[in-house]
Amino acid sequence: MIHAAELMPCLVRLTKGSQHDHTFLKQLQLPEGSYVVMDKGYIDYRQYAQWSHQGIFYITRMKENARYQSIDELELPEDKDFCVLKDEKVVISFKTDGQVQELQNRRIAYYDDLNNKLLVFMTNNMELEAATIAAIYKYRWQIELLFKKLKQNFPLKYFLGDNQNAIEIQIWSALICLLLMEVVRKQIKKRWAFSNMVSLVRFHLMAYVHLTRFLNNPDLELQKTIYKTNQYPLFSP
Repeated sequence: MIHAAELMPCLVRLTKGSQHDHTFLKQLQLPEGSYVVMDKGYIDYRQYAQWSHQGIFYITRMKENARYQSIDELELPEDKDFCVLKDEKVVISFKTDGQVQELQNRRIAYYDDLNNKLLVFMTNNMELEAATIAAIYKYRWQIELLFKKLKQNFPLKYFLGDNQNAIEIQIWSALICLLLMEVVRKQIKKRWAFSNMVSLVRFHLMAYVHLTRFLNNPDLELQKTIYKTNQYPLFSP
């Protein structure tokens, strides 16, 4: 799970591939007023009901085969986003401990004209505009970009060991490196693309240089290092 303001992991749990994603939700300890945004792989109506009781808001996608009953169609404002096709209150029935319970939700049908796709959102927030709900869900894509950054810049395409402990150590090491590189990037003045910065640090990993000064002015710091160690470049001007 990542924090929306920081775009960095704030909770990490490693589970078996056979374990369903929605079990992760039970481990969350969230303050009242929090927003949880997730894809439809985390559908858990019982957990959603608990969050509604605790004053925690969730935004997710509704499954295509979800059964619901419409109880009230909300009027769309005149200046609405034309991509919002429908906004309604619905009731979803689900079983827990052998008893049927009802969960009241808001169902929003939204047309993504960029990808030519119909998206149906589900949330327990009845106050925000439908277009805002869609925009918040769109921001969820940041976690996919984080996974992409992690896989592209750190060795997770293959594992150095084949047991659980070795695999977990490699994953945690990559996450720690990611965090340290983000901390360094925020401390330096020069604007680096994350992948370029990681590549440069990896190339000079065994060199004794001041990291932040080096990243702010690589050429100058390398010249200083060469001068101090009485080493000369192979191709001097």
